[in-house]
Amino acid sequence: MQSFEGFIPYNLDMKSYNILFLCTGNSARSILAEALVTTLSGGKFIGYSAGSNPAGRVNPFASELTIEMGYPKEKLRSKNWDEYSLPDSPQMDFIITVCDNAANEACPIWLGHPSTAHWGFPDPAGVEGTDLIKREAFQKTLLGLTKNIEALIKLPIDQLDLLSLKKAIQDIHDK
Repeated sequence: MQSFEGFIPYNLDMKSYNILFLCTGNSARSILAEALVTTLSGGKFIGYSAGSNPAGRVNPFASELTIEMGYPKEKLRSKNWDEYSLPDSPQMDFIITVCDNAANEACPIWLGHPSTAHWGFPDPAGVEGTDLIKREAFQKTLLGLTKNIEALIKLPIDQLDLLSLKKAIQDIHDK
């Protein structure tokens, strides 16, 4: 089981940011990222996820990990990214692609022109083998996402201009 000792308390008087994680199938990486940023940030970020071609279900290994971290099971569902391009959907402050396929696709036009970045991770849902091998792949992805998200949470977002912020978010993954 993943330990979440890195939880960072957040001053609720401060602004909270909406962040959308995109991946093609929205069944594993983007789901993990949505749950991680929401549970680890102490209210600083509200995580969302979606895909260009959603699988229609959350991968059972991703579901298991998100529930272990305390993310509500009822929030777990595979969604199409069009859901977040509608005028009445939450306005995103950040959009991060977490798989190579989504990074190369033509994304919808997002309202408010959020800062974007690409954090590519191998697809743990594509790993073949025993359940133990598959769980290890999901754990590896979870650890990488956790490292990135913890760095994101620590960014002084309100002190950076848009260009610096975009670079800082991308640099989190590139380092």
